[in-house]
Amino acid sequence: MKRLNLLCSVFLMFVFAGLSAQETEQKETRQEGHTNQNKFRQMYMEFATPNQYRTASGAPGPAYYQNEADYKMDIVLDDKNSVLTGEESITYHNNSPQDLEYLWVQLDQNIRKKDSPSLQKDGDGMAPVATPGGFASQYLEEPFDGGFNIKEVSKEGSPLKYTIHQTMMRIHLAQPLKSGESFTFDIKWSYNINNHVTNRARSGYEFFPEDGNKAYVIAQFFPRMAVYNDVEGWQNMQFWGSGEFALPFGDYEVNITVPADHVMEATGELQNRKDVYTKEMMKRYEKAQKSFDAPVVIRTQEEAEEAEKGFSNKTKTWKYKAEMVRDFAFSTSRKFILDMMATDVMGKNVMSVSLYPKEGNPLWEQWSTRAVASTLKSYSNHTFQYPYHKAVSVHAKNQGMEYPMICWNYGRPDENGQYSDRVKFGMISVIIHEVGHNFFPMIVNSDERQWGWMDEGINTFVQYVAEQKFGEEYPEAIRPNDKYPSRRGEPHKIVPYMKGNQEYIAPIMSNPEEVYQLGNNAYGKPATALNILRETVMGRELFDHAFKTYSQRWMFKHPTPEDFFRTMEDASSVDLDWFWRGWFYTTDNVDIGIKEVNKYYVTDTPTEKGREFLKRYGASPEDIDALYVVSEEDEEFSEDMKEKSLLENSQTLQAYIMDNFSEEERKNLKAPKYFYQVVFEKPGGLVMPLIIEVTYADGTSEKITYPVQIWRKNDAVVSKVIPSNKEIKSIVVDPDLETADVDVNNNSWPKAEDKNEFEEFKDNSED
Repeated sequence: MKRLNLLCSVFLMFVFAGLSAQETEQKETRQEGHTNQNKFRQMYMEFATPNQYRTASGAPGPAYYQNEADYKMDIVLDDKNSVLTGEESITYHNNSPQDLEYLWVQLDQNIRKKDSPSLQKDGDGMAPVATPGGFASQYLEEPFDGGFNIKEVSKEGSPLKYTIHQTMMRIHLAQPLKSGESFTFDIKWSYNINNHVTNRARSGYEFFPEDGNKAYVIAQFFPRMAVYNDVEGWQNMQFWGSGEFALPFGDYEVNITVPADHVMEATGELQNRKDVYTKEMMKRYEKAQKSFDAPVVIRTQEEAEEAEKGFSNKTKTWKYKAEMVRDFAFSTSRKFILDMMATDVMGKNVMSVSLYPKEGNPLWEQWSTRAVASTLKSYSNHTFQYPYHKAVSVHAKNQGMEYPMICWNYGRPDENGQYSDRVKFGMISVIIHEVGHNFFPMIVNSDERQWGWMDEGINTFVQYVAEQKFGEEYPEAIRPNDKYPSRRGEPHKIVPYMKGNQEYIAPIMSNPEEVYQLGNNAYGKPATALNILRETVMGRELFDHAFKTYSQRWMFKHPTPEDFFRTMEDASSVDLDWFWRGWFYTTDNVDIGIKEVNKYYVTDTPTEKGREFLKRYGASPEDIDALYVVSEEDEEFSEDMKEKSLLENSQTLQAYIMDNFSEEERKNLKAPKYFYQVVFEKPGGLVMPLIIEVTYADGTSEKITYPVQIWRKNDAVVSKVIPSNKEIKSIVVDPDLETADVDVNNNSWPKAEDKNEFEEFKDNSED
């Protein structure tokens, strides 16, 4: 009977203690009910119902389909007048189970029409101060007219009816395009190319007044098919400027005619290299295909500088073919230097390529192609083997934009060839980011027009991982004993945004056109969230397997956000509904702190608090053998408790141990002397794993991680008892700043002293 009483007493002590810590005052009046607002509730209300196209696991279903669009184009660049003219033949393949009554074509250049509604999409006002240039461009100059001039839409020479609405063109069909059939039609068009430096855009030219030349980076340059899918039918949302692109895959044959002294790179494989390269360039190209350690210059700076003087009236046509790409872009100029380096990407030989004017040197010849190669290897290791034969980095002032196999990147030394670390790492980072876009969304083909984070955020996360790898691969690029200075990805760097004015913050799951801070919303916050998910919530092994599963499931397909969320859970066995809901669907932030810490000792002597506690549950010390806890503030506390061990303070517990454990088992029992009850509070809206560092009186420390489920029943306050045979001197929440906690002032016990402005200035000066 004694043993039973002891078992009951130990059991009841901890059950009652748990109830006491969590219980709240109950009102006798009737209370209103409420809907489930628990942070851990399932996402069924937010997610679409799984179906035969997209499964509950996040994988494509047995009926998944995607339509395709093949293009044959002849493009002519008028370098003197900066006009692009094109003729294209589009073959659209209807792989859907539906018959299509009409086709939708994107005319993204129409955003640059002088009467485009996009010019009036934002509110404005008279600022008290303005620059002359900004004032003149806003109020004095006529808008640049760069929209498409559609000359003809036809099929086999016969005109087709069409309707243009802003950046979308509907092709009228005489008969519906039946499921499984294809439709071929032709479009002739032209448009004025904008100066992308003065008239900010993803595509255009930069003018160099010193030599009178232009360098072109040309994209969104042709009418492109819109996406038709199982999620919403035609994705014909207008292009307003921030939300980027949704495009089907297809094959391309493109002939581009430019001045004969130009050098070009483009999406696809060059078909007539011997016709457009000089003999010397061909020799260097053959050498580059075998050079895996350093770039080989194909067209030298001296050759480019000589070409800058010429302005040839002759032309050359560059011919490209590309299979299974979602878009096409090219860059051309007589100013360009060209270098290449072979790259071993998981056993496949891929050419890393850079195209840049002399203004990019010496920075570009040193780091651009190496950054391309490092990116291809890093991204492939975390996703899938890069499927294309090349990746090209093109130097363009103030640019950072991506297309299949080719991208534009900023980063320019001053006129003396000097550059700071900020310029260098800015250039390397933008190259890693834009080359990385080959994977997201050029291959894992998400809808950028609606879900900017699915390409920018996911890509920025992998960019962070790739940047750190670049620093390891090229330690000479960074300072000794330092790591690569990534701009985004580390949790503490998103804190200023997450604790900012809520009027200017939107959930990640917002259309890019609807947010104030697109960089933080679509790039920084989702990248940070995924980094926290990898490092703190899931662990690298589980995360990397799930992320690779998502990448491989959806390469060359069109995933939705739910496909990503579901796959990450399906492939990891980690329930993440609380994470997606908090980080992606709300603007809540992380703020977890220590409310109070109390130190307790165990005794056999009934305490006043203990009597009241038992009385509340219909028991008394006479009814049950119980252990009692006292703090140093309680009347029952005596100084000798500090000197005694746990079993010396409680003969009742000692008797229980002797009766119920063998000698061998007793050797393995812990012998805590102190019991610290730590009360954690959570002013922030986001639940996160609770990570603490405990430092003891002897100078040792340990880290303890409580799973996020600790908040599942009480979202505001939770208590944990830390038994210890050593006295605790301090406790710190999130010691390594890995959860993006927006207020660390409540993270320490004892509370850290606030420094005055002079002390902070002194510390910063010493750093």
